[in-house]
Amino acid sequence: MAESGTAAPSRVPLWASLTATLFGIGHMRPGPGTWASAATTLLWAALAHVLPLPFRTPVIIALAAIITLVGIPAATLVSRASARKDPGFVVIDEVAGQLISLIAVPLAWKSFLAGLILFRAFDILKPPPVRQLERLPEGTGIVLDDVAAGIYALAVVQFLLHVGLLNVGLLK
Repeated sequence: MAESGTAAPSRVPLWASLTATLFGIGHMRPGPGTWASAATTLLWAALAHVLPLPFRTPVIIALAAIITLVGIPAATLVSRASARKDPGFVVIDEVAGQLISLIAVPLAWKSFLAGLILFRAFDILKPPPVRQLERLPEGTGIVLDDVAAGIYALAVVQFLLHVGLLNVGLLK
């Protein structure tokens, strides 16, 4: 207990802070979630361009799963330490959701931009059950609502690609 009679603020392990804020991107203003989504899209584009085609989809699925599994405890620790339910500077949830929105998209700026815009829209609007997932406790709620928003964005991007409304030219 601190002298004022309240509990002393807990220290956040460095790994949790770096993970939850995506190495500090969560402190960028305005719109830290959008900065994190844009950075994630650019990082995935760079990585995907060096990966052989058969490995791209399994790698992005594995990355999204790992980030989700590591992001939940990181978000929990940072949220507890900040005494906020969903601190705006915690952006690991945007990383997970953004990656999900980009699963199996062609390596083309139009598909990346569509995934980015749609993910951010679903993350902000929170259609059911996204909003309900946000109510889950601690890091689980922080991360899983963005996972759901990413799934919505993935479905729409894949639909647009399937029906030809997102013309990206030749696939690599």
